[in-house]
Amino acid sequence: MPHTTSHIQNLISSVDASPEEIAYHLFTAALQAELPAALWRLPNSQDIQVLVSGERQNELPQLEGGQKGFAFCPFQLSEAAPKVFLPAVLYFCSKIKESLETGEQELPERFWAVFKKTAQKQPSDLTWPTHPDGTAKFLARDAFEKSVANAVEAMQAGCLEKVVLSRTKTLPLYEGFNLLNTFTQLTQLYPTAFVSLVAVPGLGTWLGATPELLVQIDKHKVFRTVALAGTQPLTEGLTSADAIWRQKEIEEQALVQRYIISCFKHIRLRDYVEVGPRTVAAGNLLHLKTDYSAAMEEVGFPHLGTQMLELLHPTSAVGGMPKASALKMIKELEPHDRRYYSGYLGPVQLGQETSLYVNLRCVELGKDTVTAYAGAGMTADSIPAREWQETELKMQTVLRLFQASES
Repeated sequence: MPHTTSHIQNLISSVDASPEEIAYHLFTAALQAELPAALWRLPNSQDIQVLVSGERQNELPQLEGGQKGFAFCPFQLSEAAPKVFLPAVLYFCSKIKESLETGEQELPERFWAVFKKTAQKQPSDLTWPTHPDGTAKFLARDAFEKSVANAVEAMQAGCLEKVVLSRTKTLPLYEGFNLLNTFTQLTQLYPTAFVSLVAVPGLGTWLGATPELLVQIDKHKVFRTVALAGTQPLTEGLTSADAIWRQKEIEEQALVQRYIISCFKHIRLRDYVEVGPRTVAAGNLLHLKTDYSAAMEEVGFPHLGTQMLELLHPTSAVGGMPKASALKMIKELEPHDRRYYSGYLGPVQLGQETSLYVNLRCVELGKDTVTAYAGAGMTADSIPAREWQETELKMQTVLRLFQASES
């Protein structure tokens, strides 16, 4: 029997659960049916959204087009981390229980059989897809600081202006770890972040709470992006207004701003709004942030989102400046494939809006491990020990929920 939208709506409405629980049931059913799925909550929102797809595509559609789905794209394309677009076969938002959309395709019958079971009893032994290559390579502190010193030497010699170097940290999952509870905790801890849980068979499962918008197109066709750089801990008693920034962080932020403006110049866009920089809090950290926006139809750029996405990624906030030189240095100095860390992800044309975020403050889940990724922006003034500490602070955004695994 074909599952029409009305039939699916009746099936979901018959479940005795809150809208949030229904979203979790749908995501759980996708995991058990081995289908790609994404679960997320937008910044400053209470609504949990879920998308289940029947397949993954390796090309992203135009952001201004009509195809709905979820984008999950790597830092740089590789065999281990291809570009992913998940067409929306089923989309549900917890805003109202009836907020349901279905695509032209149908989900396999096994999905609905599992959904009926999970709606009655949530499984305790939930499994998720993992990357076939296993855990990313580890970089010890002395090796990381040596890489930073090498990068600083190159920048002092004038080879490049900035490079972002990253590292990983892997912990064993503690007994009794609950994936969906951890997602819920992230939404509560970081109300202003984009909190996401993405599971793609054959590629892995990622959980994160990122503060950085890459490209947004709202229902009024207004394009937005941000420059976000500079980091310091948010200590007790300190507010955003109290923050004092060193020259290193100010210059790092200015580089990201200049890069965005250079992208506007490249496509000859002159009419845009720039607000900032200002200090903003993101979880346990403070950053410098500048907002950019443009009304796409008014400025005569109907495909501005797609054009800017191609130019921006990877931004200087995750790669460096000049881009080619920075990416070359990252390849030389980082022993691990970043995979989807510092790539981008988010809903496309869902609820008439597209919101793509840089995949920061994130972890990759193994079968019984969790691997955090974090990077720090190096300039000619960088001090290796401080850059290590910055990556530690960033990792704690999500890893703080996994600390029981160290006991």
